Amino acid sequence: MSDVKLLYITVPNESEAAEIARQLLESQLIACANIITGIRSMYWWEGSIQQESECVLICKTVNNLIDEVVDKVKLLHSYSCPCVLTIVVESGNLDFLNWLKASVREVNY
Repeated sequence: MSDVKLLYITVPNESEAAEIARQLLESQLIACANIITGIRSMYWWEGSIQQESECVLICKTVNNLIDEVVDKVKLLHSYSCPCVLTIVVESGNLDFLNWLKASVREVNY
C-alpha cells in the first residue's frame, strides 16, 4: 500500500478553492490539486436539508502531512465545519507516486 493520500474538500466557489490550493502548494503540504466546478451538494445542516452549488478540491499528499493539511484548510476555509476527507491510494503509476512524494515537504516515512 502507498502512503499517498487524496484529500476530498468541498468549497463554496472556484476562487476559494484556488486560494486554498495555492497556499497548500506554497507550503509544500500538497504536490498538486484539482478543482472540479459545478457540483450540487445536498446535506443536513442545523436541522434541515440544504442545497448549494460548490466546487470539489482534490489534493494529493502523503500520510504524514494529513494533519497539517487539515489544520491549514480549516484556517483558510470560509465554512465553520469544512468537509475534508482522506482517501487512501492503494497503488498507481509508480513514477507519478514518486514524483508526488518528492514534491511535498520532506517527512519521515
